[in-house]
Amino acid sequence: MKFPGTCIVCNEKIEINEMGLWAKGIGVKHEKCAQVNELSCIVCGGPAGCLQCEFLDNCNIEKVSQLCICKKCSETNDVFESYQKSVKKKFSLLNLNS
Repeated sequence: MKFPGTCIVCNEKIEINEMGLWAKGIGVKHEKCAQVNELSCIVCGGPAGCLQCEFLDNCNIEKVSQLCICKKCSETNDVFESYQKSVKKKFSLLNLNS
């Protein structure tokens, strides 16, 4: 990296001279973060369950949103509210209002 940045996958800093992958209009990510085999649940932070997902055959894990939700969290009564709170917390720069 010629300039410092923040990884779009893990939200951690990428320092100058550290290896990072950059795409215009998308952002930058750590080299290790680019090799995703399992997404994390946006609500609980655990594995999203990619290998058991009903969309596995149609999903390109490296290109999909990092906002997946695991089956356990998706079956709660307040799933949408939990999802919204988690997204707002993780991406506070979006300035999402209720």
